[in-house]
Amino acid sequence: MQIEKQRKYSSVTVRRRYLLTLGGAALAAPFILRSGLAQGAWPEQTTIPDILKGSGEVRIAGYGGTVQEAQQKAQFQPFEKATGIKVRDFPGADWAKVKAMVDTGNVGWDVVHLGHANAIDLMKTGDYLEKIDYSLIDDGVRREYRFEYDLGMMVHAQVMGYRTDAFRGATPASWADFWDIQKFPGDRAMYGVGPAYPELEFALMAAGVPPDKLYPLDIDKALASYDKIKKSVVKWWTTGAQPTQMLTDREVVMATVYGHRMAALQEQGVPVAISWNQGVAKFDTWGIPRGARNKVNAMKFVAYTTMPIPQARFALAIPVGPVNEAAQKYIPPQRLVVLPSAPEIKKQVVPYNYEWWAANRERAAAKFTKWLLG
Repeated sequence: MQIEKQRKYSSVTVRRRYLLTLGGAALAAPFILRSGLAQGAWPEQTTIPDILKGSGEVRIAGYGGTVQEAQQKAQFQPFEKATGIKVRDFPGADWAKVKAMVDTGNVGWDVVHLGHANAIDLMKTGDYLEKIDYSLIDDGVRREYRFEYDLGMMVHAQVMGYRTDAFRGATPASWADFWDIQKFPGDRAMYGVGPAYPELEFALMAAGVPPDKLYPLDIDKALASYDKIKKSVVKWWTTGAQPTQMLTDREVVMATVYGHRMAALQEQGVPVAISWNQGVAKFDTWGIPRGARNKVNAMKFVAYTTMPIPQARFALAIPVGPVNEAAQKYIPPQRLVVLPSAPEIKKQVVPYNYEWWAANRERAAAKFTKWLLG
């Protein structure tokens, strides 16, 4: 059903200009609207369908940090006000914890922030998530973000982040540059420790594999590429906050990062930037653990946060792309062009192949871990 009944977003005043150097370059200015656009100027959800109203509570597990802070302001608090359902949110979302909760029958979360690959992994091993009730979901949510057991809620990208004061004016613009220790000297940080999803795509592009020829990934070739940079990677990070903190503290000059997490650093004046070129385009989802105590409220929450205006508010709070096509009309043009869902950025990033990773994660992670410890 179409549940958007919202007033037209009026023009807003944005004090700060956002400059984007396209064609594989970095953001030239901070791209967070924390001080650039007052929250009072955000679009307001004036009405919601009666079916989304209720009582009681819903317990949300998020990833914490700036993402969850943005969700609280843009979505959680407005949802509570509009529906009468109290939101209790917690950091530490983890698909392995969801599995343990369901296995023990002690399900403490009603909604959990997941990567789509996490949802696939969960459902490969058992019935760990509830089906999404699509009778509640807005028609504007694009088809590629609709799945039986999870629903897309934000678009983001895993990219290269670097300190702009590290290379005497030189600008890294590809993974070959990230791997080039002579031209861009200094320590690096990358992701991949544990039963995770190592950044094989980046290693292969550094080795010269064209972005459109990445999949199926050649794991052995990727590990051979990693050999060339292993000594310069001083940290294999496990949480999204680690590489941005290391860049801030000058512990590294370059790192793989979630692009939206760099916004807070730029807002604080840290001399950092990202390169969209050859980044990996991803999206995160909401999942409802099987046996959630507040399943009905969880469905209402998932439906509300994927409506156009809540999606637009989230994109204004932190630079992530909306999954609801109709959200774009509530986002100022100067904001739209710096989101990972922007057409010019989508041309530069590589779509993450969730199906390949679902079929090969265990094998890839095992080989990567053996290489790392070898």
